[in-house]
Amino acid sequence: MSDAPESPDAPSRSHGRLTVSASLKPRELMTDRPPLARAWTAKIITLFPEAFPGVLGLSLTGKALDLGLWRYDTVALRDFGKGRHRDVDDTPAGGGAGMVLRPDVLGEAIDAAVPKGWLDAPTEARAAFPLVYLSPRGAPFTQATARRWATGPGVTLICGRFEGIDERVIEHYGIEEVSLGDFVLTGGEIAAQAMLDATVRLLPGVLGNAASAEEESFAQGLLEHPQYTRPAEWQGRRIPEVLMSGHHGRIAAWRQAEAERITEARRPDLWAAWRARRDG
Repeated sequence: MSDAPESPDAPSRSHGRLTVSASLKPRELMTDRPPLARAWTAKIITLFPEAFPGVLGLSLTGKALDLGLWRYDTVALRDFGKGRHRDVDDTPAGGGAGMVLRPDVLGEAIDAAVPKGWLDAPTEARAAFPLVYLSPRGAPFTQATARRWATGPGVTLICGRFEGIDERVIEHYGIEEVSLGDFVLTGGEIAAQAMLDATVRLLPGVLGNAASAEEESFAQGLLEHPQYTRPAEWQGRRIPEVLMSGHHGRIAAWRQAEAERITEARRPDLWAAWRARRDG
């Protein structure tokens, strides 16, 4: 028996089988995206469920969604609002501008969103299906974060709004805070889509060529080398001769050197970290 929390869907004998569960709501006999068992799952708590899948429904992530390699479930925060107007926020304690998402509202939404058994699971098991608040004060989202999320069964994302969420919710649930960058958005939905895109593309079967994920920026701690394609000459600029040589060893050495040159020039922080790992 594993201590990991149960999957959002009922267990299935093999990846990709349709899930079957009881429901009081009528089901559509035909649907473009039927729920699949054991698919990597994103749970998204948001005031704007209509914002999803957004760009995630396009290109590779959209194709993977149609194929059942991953799925998403939105949890509409307004459904848990209080009073006649279904209020989800209130004024900050101690005064100040803006509004804060209420802990009772958000707490009920989290309870509804997280996988069955998650709340009572050990800390390590809960980390396998992390509960994340998208916040500008959080730890930076990196390629390593995307890889960590992609290795688990899924992630629950809280898209903040207004001035943020009540701190007691973060403390009570042990929520991980993650930031897309050192800037402020009007809400977490755009950040959620960016982070999910970076994560979903790492799932098995999403990229047609597994080597693509291994060679791109950040995969080895360096920025990616320059890319070229036909025509061989454009506006008087030619593709570097080494890339046309067919000599795989020389091509690999050139790409490594270019990745190091670009990283040192553009991201001294990454360059220092890469050198420390290399020399350590």
